[in-house]
Amino acid sequence: MKFISWNVNGIRACMTKGFMDFFKEVDADIFCLQETKLQAGQIEMDLEGYHQYWNYAEKKGYSGTAIFTKKEPISVVYGIGIEEHDKEGRVITLEFDDFYFITVYTPNSQTELARLSYRMTWEDDFKKYLKKLEEKKPVIFCGDLNVAHKEIDLKNPKTNRKNAGFTDEERAKFTELVNDGFIDTFRYFYPEMEGIYSWWSYRFKAREKNAGWRIDYFMVSDSLKDRLESAKIHTEIYGSDHCPVELVLK
Repeated sequence: MKFISWNVNGIRACMTKGFMDFFKEVDADIFCLQETKLQAGQIEMDLEGYHQYWNYAEKKGYSGTAIFTKKEPISVVYGIGIEEHDKEGRVITLEFDDFYFITVYTPNSQTELARLSYRMTWEDDFKKYLKKLEEKKPVIFCGDLNVAHKEIDLKNPKTNRKNAGFTDEERAKFTELVNDGFIDTFRYFYPEMEGIYSWWSYRFKAREKNAGWRIDYFMVSDSLKDRLESAKIHTEIYGSDHCPVELVLK
């Protein structure tokens, strides 16, 4: 089974930059989006053979997630059941026979870490949600987690130490997830690989210089370890300030 996750930074803009070409070519079983930046009825996507699920933020032109899946899920849940978090359209959960599949767009801590304390609350609540699901069956979750875990996950770790996405607090929450039995699938296959990123600022020709961050992930319950076949970051694909990430399960 092939899974793709992509923060498109506005699906309508991404559609004009080759989105459908990649979508058709990659032929994923499940394809997830973050930062769709639209409301219901603002786009019609003709994706033959796929069931579509969208979660919109209350605020226009902000956040939002979507999942397109070939196989119809047993159930679909939008959000994590906490109103404070669920207004921003950040989470969709699909239940299948042998796992839960989740796309997530983790809140950004923002400039001067204005939202860091909210982010810490989110991290704890989201982890509780994952662990509750895991009591029933394994969990796969993916998306823009807005954190580079280790120094090899971004080009300039020293100068970014206290910036959103690379604070000690955010990194520690990611470590907690790993210690609690979730596998960072890219690092599972490539524990030491450097220079592979999934997000580049639009400023300072960052992508040209490959001055990026790896902040988009596929995470899986430890019990799925034996089914991991490959993980990939599609650095060759443009259309957003993020590139798509991939996971293949046996």
